[in-house]
Amino acid sequence: MCAQVVLAEDDEKQAELVRRYLERENHSVIVVHDGRSALEEVRRRQPELLVLDVMLPGVDGLDVCRILRRESDIPVLMLTARTEEEDMLLGLDLGADDYMTKPFSPRELAARVRTLLRRSSASTGGKANEPDPMLRVGGVSVDPERHELFADGNKVTCTPGEFRLIATMAARPHRVFTRAQLLEQLHGIDQYITTRTIDTHVLNLRKKIEPDPRKPIRLLTVYGVGYKLTDG
Repeated sequence: MCAQVVLAEDDEKQAELVRRYLERENHSVIVVHDGRSALEEVRRRQPELLVLDVMLPGVDGLDVCRILRRESDIPVLMLTARTEEEDMLLGLDLGADDYMTKPFSPRELAARVRTLLRRSSASTGGKANEPDPMLRVGGVSVDPERHELFADGNKVTCTPGEFRLIATMAARPHRVFTRAQLLEQLHGIDQYITTRTIDTHVLNLRKKIEPDPRKPIRLLTVYGVGYKLTDG
């Protein structure tokens, strides 16, 4: 089951590890590092699952869960370094569907996610309240489930490598990806990959999604760093 997941975790290394494991399960993962951003992304994207760390800056995970439960029945898997039973019960009382204490096995977390998604799908008959799987960034739309790319409403043909890159950036719009991070997305797709491969894919994608590829407003270069997808 492929799903869109918001992961709220302020530890960047931990967030990256969890993201990798969930993406191996073919989930689309949006990572945020504070409670306010978690609320914003859940409200904006209506994902199928929220993986929520308790110890978030600003608005902590418990408050995020409390606020969301007034607005949504999104499944919530709560993560925490706290081991006291009272903390676990408080999270569950606030509406969390499951609870994991750190350190945890990423494989176990992926299994818990599968269980929550199956439970959620069964409770809605697999139809009601299903979020739109389409990732939209301005005039660019990416459908990870159907492996389709659209620019200004027109379907665009692209290679598997090009699609993986645009889908990765569409899941986290405005975030700057280094070439090394984008290279990682191509393992298993392009047999021989270098940073030049990334540049070539970007040039080809610009020809397909930009109104004027010579003056890109969507797939932008951040000099000295990498690339980002914006709603320009």
